[in-house]
Amino acid sequence: MQTVVLAAGKGTRMGPLTDTVPKPMLPVAGKPLVVHCLEHAIDAGASRLVVVVGYGADAVRETLADRDWDVPVTTVVQDELRGTADAVRTAAPELAAEPFVVLNGDVLYDEASLVELYSSGPAVGSFRVDNPSAYGVLRIEDGRVRGVEEKPENPQSNLVNTGAYVFPAAALDWLAVGESDRGERKLTDVLQRACETDTVTAVPFDRWLDVGRPWELLAANEWKLAELDRRIDGDVSPDADLRGAVVVEAGATVEPGVVIEGPTYVAEGAHVGPNAYIRGATALGSDSRVGHAVELKNSVLMRDSAVPHLTYLGDSILGRDVNLGAGTAVANLRHDDSPVKLTVKGERVSTGRRKFGIVCGDGVKTGINCTLNAGVTLSSGARVGPGETVLRDR
Repeated sequence: MQTVVLAAGKGTRMGPLTDTVPKPMLPVAGKPLVVHCLEHAIDAGASRLVVVVGYGADAVRETLADRDWDVPVTTVVQDELRGTADAVRTAAPELAAEPFVVLNGDVLYDEASLVELYSSGPAVGSFRVDNPSAYGVLRIEDGRVRGVEEKPENPQSNLVNTGAYVFPAAALDWLAVGESDRGERKLTDVLQRACETDTVTAVPFDRWLDVGRPWELLAANEWKLAELDRRIDGDVSPDADLRGAVVVEAGATVEPGVVIEGPTYVAEGAHVGPNAYIRGATALGSDSRVGHAVELKNSVLMRDSAVPHLTYLGDSILGRDVNLGAGTAVANLRHDDSPVKLTVKGERVSTGRRKFGIVCGDGVKTGINCTLNAGVTLSSGARVGPGETVLRDR
């Protein structure tokens, strides 16, 4: 079935990680988030894909063009980000007058449920959550979807919209919807029209993750790293100890004395050790460096970032070209055992995670022997002096 993948947004809630990188291009277990979406769509039954790009369009297009796909993949540009219905409208000239699927390129869907969605229609993916007030809640009567209530104060159920749809061909004529109070043209208005003219079913998803905030990027990596099969193609010292599902790509180097407990992904050009300890769900980007006597736990390092010797980093995300000075210590736990909070668009928000470290934008540099508190965000280009203790964002 023809499929539209929405990948035009910047992802402001993911800042500063999206200052220079569009959210669909953020790395998840060695692949951009949007690539996971396209691969799962193809496996589920997509016959061709139209990817709507916008912010960082060139980076997305180049990445997709560099890969061999089993079905045709086309990109179209949404010049102004005016909502999801407008994004699909941008893709409409590339679509035949047939039913079509719409997926979000910054969301992870479990494959089996996506297969079920593709075989249904008209349909919308659904998922049960503990906090439905933060989502669009599906209204269901007599087994049929009747619409979506956005972020209700008193939700009637905990079944939310996953942003995965199968629309009838007629929906191509329904995309010119009115603007919301925020000036957006929303695809849920098209869904509402479908509910009024067809029987729309809710397809339950066993697993679903909206990757909107930094801790959800950690969760996405935890999900996809857990699916890795062990593969060692790089240069690994016989004195290194690699345990479990560890992937070392060709061109990567693992020095003597290194212990890696999977699931861990080590990208091309990465250098680890000597005598480093990596554990938990950890992904090292291309040309990243982990030095002597470093302990690295459940973290994501993007390309060209470095964690030199005598440093601890846990439950954290480093953007591109970050360098932590020797002896840097990162706290990842509150003394009161409450969930760690992180700043999202100027507001402190609970991550829901007992353990969470730091988020660094691109180009962050820290001096030797500094200490970074749990839940600190360092903006792109930030500097921390030697010996400093950082308790707040900067």
